[in-house]
Amino acid sequence: MTRILITAAVCTVLTGAIGYFLLPVLRALKAGQSIREDGPIWHNYKAGTPMMGGLMFIASAILCLLGSLFTMQDHTAFYVLVLALCFGVIGFLDDFFKMKYKRNLGLTSAQKALLQMAVSAIYLYILYKQGVMSGSLYIPFVNTVVPMHPLVYIFFAMFVMVGCVNAVNLTDGVDGLSSSVTIPVMIFFTAAAVLKGKYDLALLPACLVGGLVAYLFYNWHPAKVFMGDTGSLFLGGVVCAMAFALDMPLILVLVGIVYIMETLSVILQVAYFKLTHGKRLFKMSPIHHHFEMCGWKEEKICIVFTAVSAVMCVIAWFGIT
Repeated sequence: MTRILITAAVCTVLTGAIGYFLLPVLRALKAGQSIREDGPIWHNYKAGTPMMGGLMFIASAILCLLGSLFTMQDHTAFYVLVLALCFGVIGFLDDFFKMKYKRNLGLTSAQKALLQMAVSAIYLYILYKQGVMSGSLYIPFVNTVVPMHPLVYIFFAMFVMVGCVNAVNLTDGVDGLSSSVTIPVMIFFTAAAVLKGKYDLALLPACLVGGLVAYLFYNWHPAKVFMGDTGSLFLGGVVCAMAFALDMPLILVLVGIVYIMETLSVILQVAYFKLTHGKRLFKMSPIHHHFEMCGWKEEKICIVFTAVSAVMCVIAWFGIT
């Protein structure tokens, strides 16, 4: 446990230090964010804010895990890290094309979906072959396991992973939101891994607890840098990969409630708009923009949404203990 706490502390310091040097580089490269045309008009002043700030906590997590390599007996954390990095690379390509063409559209939805499905399938196959993932569905609270055919389970898991990753990406819409909401989720996965005796696996989410805390110093409103799709897809990759590495994917319904709420708000908004020929269910979606239009400050949205995430993580904890 001491090793986990030290790793989290080191990652906090490393992220802060990397951010100190990375921010001027991103500014010099003019790696600025383009604001969505259909987004809130009051966000226009954020145009030009450096993006790809997720590189700071990604780099520190890699360094901390590599530093712990020779003390680790279980290397499942590296499977999780590699999957998250693959998602991060997809996000990096998306950010790169946004910067290159000075627009808010990078890779197409189809391109991103195909790439995400491919890396998800490879990760799940490796977990299954290594015996890390049972292929049975664990039901929290009732402590029941439902057997499933491996192929059915993998297709189900691919759908969950791609959906989860993109849901985390949707949450990255106001300063500090995605990072602050994900901190309690990473605390939960750290504790869950320790509960299962998987101390080496706990190192990665512990790294990100420290890394995201440090990142918030740069990303809290008014943000000096955005994580970009590079950071948000990486975080989404860690969230879903940890759930499957711990063999408890349904726990995402609880710990990922904010991500789900954001995604559902978009789905409901589009469906209601089409069914009612132009009427809106929310003032704007994703739902954090709805609360902005109701007069909430960005800081209040972060605090309230993070509190919801934390409460649901506590409930989830009772579901697995």
